[in-house]
Amino acid sequence: MSEQSPHRRRGLLAGLRASFLTGLVVVLPIGLTIYLIWTVIGWIDAWILPLIPVPWKPEALVRYYFGPEATIPVRGVGVVVFLVFTVVVGWIAKGLMGRSLLHWAERLVDRMPVVRSIYNGIKQIAETVFAQTETNFERACLVQYPKEDIWAIGFVSTKAKGELQAKLNGAGYRQVISVFLPTTPNPTSGFLLYVAEEDVIYLDMKIEDAAKLIISAGLVYPNGKEARVQNPAAK
Repeated sequence: MSEQSPHRRRGLLAGLRASFLTGLVVVLPIGLTIYLIWTVIGWIDAWILPLIPVPWKPEALVRYYFGPEATIPVRGVGVVVFLVFTVVVGWIAKGLMGRSLLHWAERLVDRMPVVRSIYNGIKQIAETVFAQTETNFERACLVQYPKEDIWAIGFVSTKAKGELQAKLNGAGYRQVISVFLPTTPNPTSGFLLYVAEEDVIYLDMKIEDAAKLIISAGLVYPNGKEARVQNPAAK
């Protein structure tokens, strides 16, 4: 019995360790997600609530309707106000008067050297991230980088146009496309490559799945179970 007890203790510790790691994998993403959402809501509240007139502040309304000692949590009201305000501004901007005011404001901003650069940069980023326009990435692809037989995941932007395509046609390339090659694990930075279309392998996976693969450094593979079944070498 004394010879088996160390093995039993090691088995018990190994089981507890495995259970702890499994629980950590479950709890950590949920906890961090809740914490980040709670933090962002508080940040938006701290930014929006000071702009609301004092009689209309959530705390004042709660005390007015429920008594001077009422302390009902009002976290998130700033987010609601921000969403409603943004929807109203977007609805107005779609109209003729809103577009006219927007063009007038942009012309005014174009006359301010420093403000113009900041505004145009933020506007381009916002349009790329949020707007459903042709400026979004088209597909995920594979390109050989930084040399042949080494493959990297990229995102197809557009086909080369203007002087770029003309110069590359003169160099013997028929059609060249621009590919954004993100870095790992931060996909917001990367390299802009102009690659001959015949040298690009298009992927069927979605842009979001390719981004997950890049951010996780290859650890999170989209449809991983299907990939293991279709790949006989993985058996």
